[in-house]
Amino acid sequence: MSYTSGSMFRVLLTNMYYAVKMKFLLAFLIALVGCEKKINPLDELPKDKTFRIAVLTEPPSLDWNKATDTTSSLVIDNIMEGLVSYDFSQKGKVLYKPALAQSVKYKNKGQTWVFTLREDVYWTDGVPFTAQHVVDGWERLLNPKTASAYAYFLYAIKNAREYNSGDIKDFSKVGVKMTSNQSIEVELTSPRIFFPFLLTHTSAYPIRKDIIEKHGVKWTEPENIVTLGAYTLNQWEHDKLLVLKKNLSYYGDFPGNAENVSVRIIPEVSTTLNLFNIGKLDFLDNIPSKQLSALKKRPEYFEFPSATIQYYGINTTRPPLDNPKLRKALVMAIDKTQIEKVFKGKMKASNSWIPEGIFGHNPNIGLSFNPEKARKLLDEIGGVDSLPTMTITFNPDEDNKRMAENIQAQWRDNLSLNVEVRNEEWKIYLSNLQNIRNITDNPEQGKIFIYRMGWVPDYPDPDTYMNLMTSYSDNNYSGWGNERFDKLIESAVSVDNGSTRQELYDQAQRILLEEGAPVIPLALSTQIFLKSPRVKKYLYNTMSKRIFKEVVLQ
Repeated sequence: MSYTSGSMFRVLLTNMYYAVKMKFLLAFLIALVGCEKKINPLDELPKDKTFRIAVLTEPPSLDWNKATDTTSSLVIDNIMEGLVSYDFSQKGKVLYKPALAQSVKYKNKGQTWVFTLREDVYWTDGVPFTAQHVVDGWERLLNPKTASAYAYFLYAIKNAREYNSGDIKDFSKVGVKMTSNQSIEVELTSPRIFFPFLLTHTSAYPIRKDIIEKHGVKWTEPENIVTLGAYTLNQWEHDKLLVLKKNLSYYGDFPGNAENVSVRIIPEVSTTLNLFNIGKLDFLDNIPSKQLSALKKRPEYFEFPSATIQYYGINTTRPPLDNPKLRKALVMAIDKTQIEKVFKGKMKASNSWIPEGIFGHNPNIGLSFNPEKARKLLDEIGGVDSLPTMTITFNPDEDNKRMAENIQAQWRDNLSLNVEVRNEEWKIYLSNLQNIRNITDNPEQGKIFIYRMGWVPDYPDPDTYMNLMTSYSDNNYSGWGNERFDKLIESAVSVDNGSTRQELYDQAQRILLEEGAPVIPLALSTQIFLKSPRVKKYLYNTMSKRIFKEVVLQ
């Protein structure tokens, strides 16, 4: 009996041991599977319904009142919409069409605009979309507490600038009036026939103030954000991945079949190219210029015109760059045809601030390559030995580095100028650029000397380029401002006569490029893509808009 009891006890202990062991093993396997899913979220997305792309950097902000960069806009444009959207249906023309607005009408030659909103639109949390959400968005954009770099976009509205500057405290005095829950009337300071184009921009999209007040700075996280666009922000693993999913309550047409969009964040261009080559990415628009010759032979290669300008800005608040003679010398010591050769068709040399193909373009305006005259200007300010070592700063990208090194070499060869090059992570770079405008008593706080930037047009009008460099534009990082320039830009927007408007822009460009020289226009970009054969439809456009709902996958 005692033996039998002892054996049973040992068996019981053994069974308990294995039971506990199996329980821990099972828990470990479940945890392992869970970790695997977390590490590989893309495995859960069906390939036949997922458009796979990559960006080089984390979106700095998905707050559409504040975002200023193309990476953020890429996401925002697909999860949100404005009162109107772009219409690319007519070849060679960029028009606008109603989006959240059902109809758009104007009076008084375009000084008064009336927007009637759709009644079948709901936010992703089920709340009906109303005119109040539009007014809230515009109020927040203009509110000085928001400190939006794009507040000037709505300065065309009566008293908008005064509200943004704090001279007017009551927003009801701004020329925006709700005539009903579904109708808005806008009074401008002067006629602007292109005004609706401004509302295609992310900064002017409607908002939900209740969501922002509830969640604070985290209102753009996937679990908090509410949107109106064709996609929802389903996932955001910071610095790794974003996943967009089709918005099942979207009011508009969804002609494509890409129900999911995976946006991988990969800083190395070579890595994205490798992923495309092995079929892990469907679309690539960050193409290294060094590899263009080989890539052009591939059937996946596509080119499309662009109205995007590449330029160098100069921190005019920091000596010795506060001297326009030095700035002009820097401009005239750059042979832009060298840049064109380096980038092998990816960029076209340009002297004009308003690019070719846009009304107002004048190739005869701007400082041309003239190293002899540039050296004379340097002698007039004390010679090259009197200058400190300056720096060209840019955000990380192989082509940005090649551009900086080319111009560094040209300034060394043509001016005997010692210039260093430095790259900064995108968020830090933008922050440092914005600090230039915040400098008051101590110019040395503006660490940047010369900076690289590109400008993708926000609407198909010369005003999008010229307004950028006004003294009140928060996207003008140079610290330069000119009252005559500002007045010319403000006059040009309401002029109907083409020749008169051209003359106003000619005068303004001469002030900008030949007198002040706070910017150096370098080149006009060409859009270059690699597109997988399984992508059967993709909408190309000169405005560089990426519209995922149009994508058709095999």
